[in-house]
Amino acid sequence: MFLNHISTQNIKGDAFGGLTAAVVALPMALAFGVAATGGDPGPGLWGAVIIGLVAAFFGGTPTLISEPTGPMTVVFATVFLSFTSQASSAEELKTGMAMAFTVVILAGLFQILFGVFRLGRYITQMPYTVISGFMSGIGAILVILQLPAFLGQQVEGGVKGTLMRIPYLITHVDQPELILGLITVAILWFTPAAIKRFCPPQLLALVIGTLLSLYLPALAAADLARIPEFKASLPGFNVPNFSSDQLGLMFVDGAVLGMLGCIDALLTSVVADSLTRTEHNSNKELVGQGLANITSGLFGGLPGAGATMGTVVNIQAGGRSALSGIIRAVILMVVILAAAPLASTIPLAVLAGIALKVGIDIIDWDFLQRAHHLSLKAALITYGVIALTVLVDLIAAVGIGVFVANVLTIDRMSALQSKRVKTISTADDDVELSDEEQELIDKAAGRVLLFQLAGPMIFGVAKAISREHNAIGDCESVVFDLHEVSHLGVTASLALENAIKEAIEVGRTVHLVLLPGATRKRLEKLKLLQQLPEECITSDRCEALRRAVSALN
Repeated sequence: MFLNHISTQNIKGDAFGGLTAAVVALPMALAFGVAATGGDPGPGLWGAVIIGLVAAFFGGTPTLISEPTGPMTVVFATVFLSFTSQASSAEELKTGMAMAFTVVILAGLFQILFGVFRLGRYITQMPYTVISGFMSGIGAILVILQLPAFLGQQVEGGVKGTLMRIPYLITHVDQPELILGLITVAILWFTPAAIKRFCPPQLLALVIGTLLSLYLPALAAADLARIPEFKASLPGFNVPNFSSDQLGLMFVDGAVLGMLGCIDALLTSVVADSLTRTEHNSNKELVGQGLANITSGLFGGLPGAGATMGTVVNIQAGGRSALSGIIRAVILMVVILAAAPLASTIPLAVLAGIALKVGIDIIDWDFLQRAHHLSLKAALITYGVIALTVLVDLIAAVGIGVFVANVLTIDRMSALQSKRVKTISTADDDVELSDEEQELIDKAAGRVLLFQLAGPMIFGVAKAISREHNAIGDCESVVFDLHEVSHLGVTASLALENAIKEAIEVGRTVHLVLLPGATRKRLEKLKLLQQLPEECITSDRCEALRRAVSALN
């Protein structure tokens, strides 16, 4: 079915779940909107509405709550800054913003393609060391970007600019702003569980922080930075900008943002499945997320994905179908339109405290504490990805991290698989031979060599095949035993072909032990089997040894 699972059988539970999720979403949307654009909460608020509504209708996880998330906000903030930081006029700023939101549209298009071509399972198969490092790096970026507002200052230049200005920030702290930020973080950290059941800590911190800033004399007298006023009207249409000379960069940013959204959404869908004892449709979910981000980008909203906090709150409050997500979006829209004037009273330090806590929570503390105990290589990859994410580039971090992790994995797997490439001319305790097979090898007295391969043979094994083949001594016949080979890669196939051809060229008789299946088909495509007599190809190792020994002079 094209639409998500929308049911009216649990209206009360879905309504309460949607209401609770909307309450949780409001302060987060405000904080993410300000963090991503440098002061405008509108994209965060309308992104929460649009993404939540469209994903609820067309997604593949009934209880998933979609909205702007910390990771998506950080990546978009980088994109937004890169296209708007050099603007010298209102027109250039407008163009830069249009390009940034076009990247959101492109991210949605990539997500739809991932879903249509059923690539969801590949997206989530990145090494955990890379995912952990990337997410932790994003969390660190979110924390760093909130430091200026948290300390009552303004800094340009993104992450690098903030890091370079840390001494200045520390020596020029605005005490009222810092106090308000610390109060916000304290509320988020220490709210009792009994209160959390009735009121989300984020909303509690937002309300208390705002009231203190208005009515506590010491804070009310201070010139606190607050959210700029914005119109309480429906968002306007954002015309995509595809005419820029930076279109290539926009596509790359869109692909990264789309892939991150896929990972974020699918991991949250797994959490939803575990709580509801159901199974989501990954590819359908990606299509729904893509449609949601396209729509959000068209109306100037932040990109988003499945939000773990909102999803868990929705399920715990009784939400069981996509109706809860629809109700949440409608409630949030009504609140935005009705209460927008009140937003200008919210201090930026409070929103910075909320976003800073989100950044701290994104960091994978559990794995970081154990990574060096599990594996030094894993720890180095994780820490390296964090450093690259924070200091260099998000794309470079993922690319280099995946490359290094895969190279190390391939090297390890090749070393293990190479041990299963053996040449046997006498008794070998590591190879299980029947009594008759052992007798035949002993009878041959080194004149018949058993060349055994087993398991998956990827390109890293080619070197082992060549090494073992070069070590073949003066034998008259070689039995290549491939009946336990589950996979024969192209490179390994070519190495095996070379070994067989060289054996034939020096006058050795070659016998092949093959079972019907992928390995045989691969050798048939190489036209290797055509170079051997039919009697030299069998599916039984013992029979191959019998023929090899009987042919001896």
